[in-house]
Amino acid sequence: MADDKTITANADDAQRYWLDEGYSAGGVIREVDYAANSKGIHPSLAGIKIVDCDTHFSEPPDLFTSRAPARLKDKMPHHRHVNGRDRWYLGDKDFGAWGGGNVIGKDHNKLLGRLSYPNMEEGHPGSYQLKPRLQAMDEMGIYAQICYQNSGVTQAGSLMAIGDNEVAVSILKIYNDAAIERQIESGDRVFTLAHLPLWDSKELNAEARRCIDMGIKGFVLPDLPERLGVPSFLEDYWADFFAMCEATGTSLNFHLNAAINPGGMTWKGFSFEQTLSVASMMFSIGNAATMGNFMVSGTLDKYPKLKIGMIESGMGWVPFCLEALEHEFDEMLPKKAKTLLKRPWEYFADNFWVTYWFESRGPKLLLETLGVDRVLVETDFPHPTSLYPGVQEHFADTLGGYSYEVRKRVLERNAVELYNLPF
Repeated sequence: MADDKTITANADDAQRYWLDEGYSAGGVIREVDYAANSKGIHPSLAGIKIVDCDTHFSEPPDLFTSRAPARLKDKMPHHRHVNGRDRWYLGDKDFGAWGGGNVIGKDHNKLLGRLSYPNMEEGHPGSYQLKPRLQAMDEMGIYAQICYQNSGVTQAGSLMAIGDNEVAVSILKIYNDAAIERQIESGDRVFTLAHLPLWDSKELNAEARRCIDMGIKGFVLPDLPERLGVPSFLEDYWADFFAMCEATGTSLNFHLNAAINPGGMTWKGFSFEQTLSVASMMFSIGNAATMGNFMVSGTLDKYPKLKIGMIESGMGWVPFCLEALEHEFDEMLPKKAKTLLKRPWEYFADNFWVTYWFESRGPKLLLETLGVDRVLVETDFPHPTSLYPGVQEHFADTLGGYSYEVRKRVLERNAVELYNLPF
């Protein structure tokens, strides 16, 4: 760990992706009236294809072993049941919890105060199987979902530490192949974003090109590549990749801010639940740094059509941070600001999208301030902070004061434009 606030990537990233404390005994079961919350789309939103822009799809247990060539099967991530928990292993290396963050039970109730049920049998089958996932989407009134990983298997630090580049790259290719197959099988309703071999520029660009050609809708990137020992986004290392994404309109996505250690900002002596309550908030707000880094760097002048999603971060903090950056452009950046082609509010309007889920004040008071074309919605299904249940009521409430056209833009068209969705 470089300091108390920044986490350096290493060989244990996969194992530590979900904290073991989150699986310990305890937690509270919230009983859900599923029938009342599974009636499909709200009448006020009828005719809108709602796109849920942050969900998680757990990697199926045989994902890697079933797809790897024979000579690599023994080197692939596989499942083991250890001390009552399902875990990923690569050889004898613990690669962390399987499907962490699955707090929606197979009985439709929700586990509070913990990160996940300890094994896959207890969780909702839609967390890792497509057919029940589509059923759950229909019942929640969600037409399409943008999906992220749900384990540490794709974590670059751990993959680099394998010491076998062929195996590491093959794991990500298998993950991405499964993503596009799931997308096709879902009838273009479930879109899983790709992960890339960030540590190898040749493989990075080749896999990015392959994913774009296959039809994958975006990439998940780290906030600070330097954590991996990879050149920063300022360096030419990323030039071909950024140019490729700009030319094809392929989105770059920053999911929370995984580079910070918000646990280092909480008071000593807190319980697990207390620490995570504050840390979860800070992970989201941490994306302000990613946004600011892009704006002050000049990168968005070189690649003015880059599309950047700030995911699972909320929207309420954005006006303050943009105003702060406007102020700092004048007070702290007098020379550099003169060479930049735009101001923070302009960069935001041209290059960034943000999501909201639990917020009420943000969408009700700030939507037009940020721009109705800059905001997306999400549920974070099936994670601990997810909107589940009550998805439709929340969207209907937060957008009820706007016209139908604005509701459709926020719930559907913004996501279609960011991710080049085929509807």
